[in-house]
Amino acid sequence: MKTYPMYPVARKNASSQIDCRANRWIFPLVLLALRASGFAQDAIVAPAQSTGATPAAGAPITITLQDALGRARLNDPQYRSAVTGLGLAREDRVQARAGVLPNLNYNNSFVYTQGTGALPASCATSTLGCPNSRFIANNGVHEYISQADVHQALSLTNVADYRRSSAALAQARAKAEIAARGLVVTVTQAYYGLVVAQRKYSTAQRAAAEATRFLDISQKLENGGEVARADVIKARIQSQQQQRDLQETQLGMERSRLDLAVLLFPDFNQDFAVVDDLQTPEPLPSFAEVETAGKKNNPDLRAALAAFEVSNHEVTAAWGGLLPALSIDYLYGIDSNRFALRTDGVRNVGYSAVATLQIPIFSWGSDRSKLKQAELRRDQARVELTFAQRQLLSHLREFYGEAETARSEMESLASSAELAADSMRLTTLRYQAGESTVLEVVDAQNTLTLARNAYDDGQARFRVAVANLQTLTGNF
Repeated sequence: MKTYPMYPVARKNASSQIDCRANRWIFPLVLLALRASGFAQDAIVAPAQSTGATPAAGAPITITLQDALGRARLNDPQYRSAVTGLGLAREDRVQARAGVLPNLNYNNSFVYTQGTGALPASCATSTLGCPNSRFIANNGVHEYISQADVHQALSLTNVADYRRSSAALAQARAKAEIAARGLVVTVTQAYYGLVVAQRKYSTAQRAAAEATRFLDISQKLENGGEVARADVIKARIQSQQQQRDLQETQLGMERSRLDLAVLLFPDFNQDFAVVDDLQTPEPLPSFAEVETAGKKNNPDLRAALAAFEVSNHEVTAAWGGLLPALSIDYLYGIDSNRFALRTDGVRNVGYSAVATLQIPIFSWGSDRSKLKQAELRRDQARVELTFAQRQLLSHLREFYGEAETARSEMESLASSAELAADSMRLTTLRYQAGESTVLEVVDAQNTLTLARNAYDDGQARFRVAVANLQTLTGNF
């Protein structure tokens, strides 16, 4: 694991040669440089581990980028919302399919009707007989219903709703993929933001140590009468500025750690370390390969296409409200005055079938209004689909250009950092030999810090650019 970078160009600083007039200071300066270097390496980890208010027991967790992505998928609310939407869409399709298929229910009912009470004596001699109930809305005083009902509804609306739910499921699946790829970009930015912040803190430590060393050199040269007091003042100002920059970079590192901790841990754990893998950039495919993958694997395009299909099926469903609808019921069981399989030797179990054709006639224009709404949504979905196609081509070129530029600049940035380190070493030697001014030394120190920070930012920029490009193409 490489938690903090060691620049190869920095190793050349140890080979500096001191002018003969400063030979008497070689041994104290070497001891001071070694002590400052040791402090720089040991102090890198301490602020990073002290940011947590209640660190967990034991060693800190070491997290790679893949570990960070796995943890973020469990804790990011936006990604979880997209996954929940996918689950809801899947259940909607199950319900829509149930509306097309036959349904089976078992109904049990008891219907009681008020009887006639005591019959008059004239009923016994009447040729018309006597009624057995005074309320004739039902089939008898007691009616027992216990039967299975197979129900089937057939309409264009039901079929269109099922197809619409299938298209909505595809749309939800594409949106979940969009959320997943967007989460990769977010985590990548936060992850490498912390890595770069740690690198910048390491650079600021070395710059502060170098400024302190240069202040000591200028003071000794002033004591020897070789430089003016103004050089010591400038060196002291530079040392103070580097100390302030060190505090600012430490604050930035702590802020980056907090941002990443919010994404990764449900309990806001800050006791973790990240792996610095910026030294091994991944290769970048050709634009033709990226364009092919983008047209094939782009979730935004799939979501827009699925939305257009949803709107088409909504138009079909609205047309179904203007057409007849057929429903069929097949009933089997008991519908008798007695709750028994047989009554006086007659079997009570039987069946019946009911077919209903519903023909819409007049609805005050509501069905036509629903059809108009569906057509308007379909027109909007068509515009969004064509826009998504154009936007895909634009973003492919934009994101690929960003990644290609970042990749090509890394070699130049590394060379600049190496040259800045050499310039710093040579300028310091020239100053000790009386051939350069203090302003040149300060400028060399600042240039070295900027070059190292630019190299770190360039490496992180390439990783983030690749993550942005992969939101359109998927992994390559």
